[in-house]
Amino acid sequence: MKLLARTVQCALKQRETNRRHFWAWLNAIFNKVDYERIKAVGPDRAAAEWLIRCGAKVRFQGFERWHQDYNALPTGALDRYKIQSIDATESCIMYRGFDHLEGLRRVEEMKFNKCMYIEDACLERLSSLENLQDSLSTVEVVSCGNVTDKGLVALHKLRNLEYLFLSDLPGLKDKETTANRLKTALPRLDLRLD
Repeated sequence: MKLLARTVQCALKQRETNRRHFWAWLNAIFNKVDYERIKAVGPDRAAAEWLIRCGAKVRFQGFERWHQDYNALPTGALDRYKIQSIDATESCIMYRGFDHLEGLRRVEEMKFNKCMYIEDACLERLSSLENLQDSLSTVEVVSCGNVTDKGLVALHKLRNLEYLFLSDLPGLKDKETTANRLKTALPRLDLRLD
C-alpha cells in the first residue's frame, strides 16, 4: 500500500512539473521577438501586440482607455499610436521579449506587479534603452520575487525617473543602501519603498 501511495505521489509531482514546463515553454514563445514584424508595423504596434499577447495592458498617447484585447488594437497610420503607459500586472513578459521596447520613444509609465519572470536582467535591459532613459518617469515594481538590489540599482540610468514604487520584493536585501544609491543618482526621485 505504501508503494502505491508513493507511486501516485510521484506521478502527481511529475504531472505538475510537466505542466510548469509547458507553460514556461509557451510563455517563451509569446516573448519571442519578430524583427520583421517590428519593421512592418512599427515599434509601438509590435510592442503593443507583444505586451497584450503576454497578458499586459497598454495605453496610447492621447487615450484614456487601456487596451488589453489583441483584436481591438487601434488601426491606422503606423506613426499615429504611441505607447504612453504599460501595465504588466500578472503578465508573462520576460527578458527574451524586451527587445520589443527598443524603438519606443514616448513611454512614461511602467508597472511590473506580480510578474514572475521579471528579474534583474530585465530591469538592466530596460535601463539601458536610451529612448526609455529619456521618457520613462514612473516605475512600479511590486511582488516580483526575482528582483534584487542589483536590478533596482540599474534603474539609476533612467534620467527622467521621478517616481519609483517598490513593494514586496523578497530579493531586496539592503533597502537602505539601494535607496541611497538611487536618490544620489536621481535627486528628483520620489522613492516609495514599502
